[in-house]
Amino acid sequence: MAKSAENKDSLLAKANYLRLVAKDLADSIKSGSFASLYKGQGMEFAGVREYIRGDDVRAIDWNVTARMSHPYVKQFEETRELQVFIILDASASMQIVHHKETKYAKAAEAGAILTLAAELNACPVGAVLFDGQIYYSTKPRLNKTQTMQIITELDRPPEGPVQGSALANAITGAGKLLHSHSLVCVFSDFRAAGWEKAITSLAQKNQVIAFRMKSEADKKLPSIGSSIFKDVESGEEVELPSSSAEFQKKFKQYNQDHETKWKSFCISHGIQPVIFETSKDPLSVLDSAFHGGTR
Repeated sequence: MAKSAENKDSLLAKANYLRLVAKDLADSIKSGSFASLYKGQGMEFAGVREYIRGDDVRAIDWNVTARMSHPYVKQFEETRELQVFIILDASASMQIVHHKETKYAKAAEAGAILTLAAELNACPVGAVLFDGQIYYSTKPRLNKTQTMQIITELDRPPEGPVQGSALANAITGAGKLLHSHSLVCVFSDFRAAGWEKAITSLAQKNQVIAFRMKSEADKKLPSIGSSIFKDVESGEEVELPSSSAEFQKKFKQYNQDHETKWKSFCISHGIQPVIFETSKDPLSVLDSAFHGGTR
C-alpha cells in the first residue's frame, strides 16, 4: 500500500478518479436498499405559497400576508440525513502482499470511495482504523476537512507489522461514537477472536455491512513442500506440508467452512455479509452491497 501522495497508486494521487467513481456510489446509496435509512431529522423552511382553503391556519405567515393583502402559508420540507461510519482493519494479515496487492489496499480504496460518496450525499462520515490497537478514530462530521483527513489516514497505514487485532475494541469504540442510527461498514478479514458480541451489539442500533476481505492466498497455499509458516497476527510458527494434495484439500475446506459459518452468523444477527475479493473492483463490490448483494 502506498504511503505518500507522490506514489501514483496512493489514494491522494487518485483523488480525482476516486471522486468521479464516488458519484456513482452516491447514487446507489440513495436509490439502493438502504435508501430508507435517510431519516427525517427535522423541518426546514422552504418558502411560502398562497393560502388554500383547508390549510392549517397556524401555518399562515402573517408578515407576508400583511404585505400581500391576502393570506400566505409557510412551507416546510423534512430534512434528511444519513450517517456513514467506516471500521477498517490494518492488522498484519491485511498487509500481506499477494500478486502485488494487499487486502488493506483494496479495503482502503473502498473506504475512500465511500467517504467521498458520503460527502456528495451530504452525509456526515466518521471512521475507526486499527491494527493491534486503534490508531485513528473520529465521530461523524460533514465537511471537506473531515473527508480529506479520513482519506489521508487511509493512505498511510501504520509502519511495521503489529501483532494481534483490535477488531472487537474498534467495533465497540464505533458504537460509543455513534449517537443516532447509522450505516456502518466494516472492512476486515475477520482473522481475530472475540468480535462477535461487539458487532451484534452494534447491529442492534445500526445498519451494519460486513465486508470480508479475501485474496487468492486464502484459497490455496503455495505448493513449496514442507515449510515453516508464521501466523502474522499471533507470531506462532508451524510446519505445513503444502505440497500434499490432501493437505491442500483440507486447507481449502477449512476456509470454506469458516466463511460459511461467518456468513450464517452475520445473517442471523441482522448484519449484511459481503465477500470482498481483492481481484474485484472496489466500486463494483460497494455498488452490489448497497443494492443488497451478498457475493
